[in-house]
Parts: sequence; structure tokens; C-alpha cells
Amino acid sequence: MGDIEDIYADLEADVSEEEFREAVEAKVEQMGGLADEETAAMLIAHELSEGEVEGITDVEPGMEEVKFLGKVRSVGELREFERDGEDADGKVVNVELADETGAIRVAFWDEMADSAVEELDEGDVLRVAGRPREGYNGVEVSASRVEPEPDVDIDVPVDGDYRIADLSLGLSDVSIRGRVLGTDPVRTFDRDDGSEGRVSNISIGDETGRVRVTLWDEKADLADEFSPGESVAVVDGYVRERDGDLELHVGNRGTIERIDEDVEYVPESTPIADVEIGETVDLAGVVRSADPTRTFDRDDGSEGQVRNVRLQDESGDIRVALWGEKADIDLGPGDEVQFADVEIQDGWQDELEASAGWRSTVSLLADGATSAPAEAAAAGGGAESDGDEAGLDAFAGSGDGGGSTEAAGGQAASVVDTEGNEAVEFTGVVVQAGDPVVVDDGTETLAVDTEVDVELGQEITVRGRLRDGRLDAEAVE
Repeated sequence: MGDIEDIYADLEADVSEEEFREAVEAKVEQMGGLADEETAAMLIAHELSEGEVEGITDVEPGMEEVKFLGKVRSVGELREFERDGEDADGKVVNVELADETGAIRVAFWDEMADSAVEELDEGDVLRVAGRPREGYNGVEVSASRVEPEPDVDIDVPVDGDYRIADLSLGLSDVSIRGRVLGTDPVRTFDRDDGSEGRVSNISIGDETGRVRVTLWDEKADLADEFSPGESVAVVDGYVRERDGDLELHVGNRGTIERIDEDVEYVPESTPIADVEIGETVDLAGVVRSADPTRTFDRDDGSEGQVRNVRLQDESGDIRVALWGEKADIDLGPGDEVQFADVEIQDGWQDELEASAGWRSTVSLLADGATSAPAEAAAAGGGAESDGDEAGLDAFAGSGDGGGSTEAAGGQAASVVDTEGNEAVEFTGVVVQAGDPVVVDDGTETLAVDTEVDVELGQEITVRGRLRDGRLDAEAVE
């Protein structure tokens, strides 16, 4: 092939070779001999390629013209309307196209609308050129040219029944099944028009991941109908983005309903030893201790609450602060749990801690769902557990059967080591800051040998070995 044929062969544009050659000749004439045919062909190819995007999510309002590939997910109903000053009615049909990056609505007008209804099927791949604009449900494109691409395959589902990993920005009419991981209460807010809106959230997971489901207005009360561990189906949802994360929204057309199906969810989490300050991560493990809920006054005069638990996995342990209503979640030593979307912060004495705020999800897991070491369950199996509670049976038989699992005042948890000394974690208030430090949890006092400086009235958690009635502290927090 010649140079022009080679350039045209590499060109992904909806023009024929004859049209391309005519444009090249016109460009040579326009430039008055300053460019030969090869240079003119390259210039025309560049002009034709402008607006070509790599994925649907790259389509933005304000572009003069955009070109992209997409798979047909749905073809809407043909609508007719009257045009001002014209005898013939106008026609339009909306077609939803998707690729691996997202989905977008494309408007087909008049004769193109008739062709879309008659000829398009779900799963067809099209090359579209058109003008993008901001529509009611996000970015839309008004098509000017459309060509079928039967030899191109785009790996996205078209039947509306998705897995969480399949979700992408702009998708609508999404149906998905998942296991409820956590629910948030209904919140109210004021709209710009003065009306009151209502919203709630449910987090769900499947074998491919998890997603937050946002329920609006009359659908918001549905969040109160489900409990963690139940399987649900979200029907006619649509995908939006918030703070960089995809969310599945349910409005007046959609719903969420309980289903009789066991949807598998396998949590993916960051090892505790690998977390770094400033990260937002998912953590999973066994609760080894849980402090009482504390209340405090905010700067605006309102009252807040927080509860600290210590989570352990096979790589280490970390304090997790549960804020607001999450402090009321029933968690105790031995429970296997996932904390999703927690922020790693600089805690007391420069130790990292995880903060579970409004965006976080707290999910109790089935026994054996995590691979935390048996010591975590044994150390956490306080007075709230008789060895048959959630999380403990996953570690049955892993010890020598001689360990003690009792908690002093509900706060100190212990296990006897091979030398007969108890490994203890104890939380309380410092009532003596000398040598030894004396800590009181309201039920019991404990003498602690430590070189860490503490202050009277300070609440601390100490861990170490109990020898002759005194705790030889290995860590003080």
C-alpha cells in the first residue's frame, strides 16, 4: 500500500477512503503546495481523530464533538414531539451504551431514531459521534453519526443483572444481588426549594466486592427492614460517584427487597501491620477487647459518643474508634468483624489507630471468615463469652486446653501462657501515677509496672503478663 492507504488504514474514523482522499486533495490545494499528499493525509487524520476518547467516562460536556465505542445495553421507547414552525413531528429515542469504564445515554433523532428502534439489539457495538451535554441523569450525547462495529467486542453485561465488580459510572436500570453488611439510619436534609429530603444507606457485598447503596426519600425507610447477613436484591438502581467512590442509588423507580439466596461475600482487607497514616482501608479480624462507650461535648454544644475496640489479625493489632451511632453496635471479644473505609490516624503515644466515621461500615462476619491468630480470640473471650459465642469456635482445638478466659470487670482479658503467667489487657483510669501505676476500671484495681509516664485521671489500656498480682506492662496506650 501507499502512504495514504497506510494512513487511512490506521484511521479510526467514520469516513470512506474516497471521502478521505478528497479531503487530502482539498488540504493540498488549501496549503498552496506547502504540503505534499502524505503530510496532508496526516493532517486530515489528526483532524478526524480529534474528539476520540479512550473510554466513555472521558466524555465531558462542552466538547465540540466526541467519538467513542459502546455496547448497546438498552433501547428506549420512541417518542414523538411537535417542533415549532414545522409540519413534521420530531422523533427521539434514548439508547444506553456502555464500555468497561462506564455508561452513557445517547439520543437518536428522527430517521436515526426509527433505525434504532427497528435495527438495534442489546449487545450490538456501535461507533458514535455526537455532541455531549449535561443531562438530567448525567452526561448525554446527541448522536450525529453512528456506525455498527460487528467485529469489536466490549466485555460488559447487557442484561441488567450485575455483579458489584461490573458497576461503572453512569449505569442505570441496574439489578444486583448482595449480602447486607451494614445499615445506617434515615437522615433528613433541606433541599434548595425548601422541601425536606430523606436518605439512608445500606452496604452490600458479593463475591466480587462491596458497594454502598443510597436510598432516597420514600425508599429511605427500607434500610430499617434489613439486618446484616441477609441477602437482598437491588432493582433498577443507578450508579453515581461520591468522593471518588462508586455508589448505587435507588430512587422512586427502584427498590431493594429480601431474597431467599445465600450470597457469598469474602472480605478483602489490608493487613494491620501494613497500614499507614492517612490511608482509608478495610480491616478484618477478631475483636480482642472492647471498651465502654464514652460521651463527650462537641464545640457546638451537642453530645457525641465514641467507643474503642481493639482488632487483631494475623499481622498485628490496632485500636479502632467507633464514632456516633456506630458506638452502639453490639461488638464483644471474640467477634469476627470487618471495618470498611476506616481512616488511619495518629493515635495516642504516636500509635496508629483506625477511625470509623459516617462513611465506614462495620460488618459482623461468619466464624472463620478471617485468619486472625487463635490468641486474639482467647485473649478476647471475656465474661461475655463462654467459648461458644461468635468467632471463638473458629479457633477450637488450637490451644492446649489449659488457658483461662476470664475478664476482670469486663475490661481485663487474659490467657495463661506456658510459664503459668497470664497475658492481660486491662482498661481503666489512672488513680496512682507513681511506682507502681495503679489503674481502676470501676470494678477492680490493678498495679502496673511500667516506665511510661501517665497522669492521674488518664484512661489507659495496658497489656502484659500478670506476675504475683502485678501487671508487667509490655504496652501502654
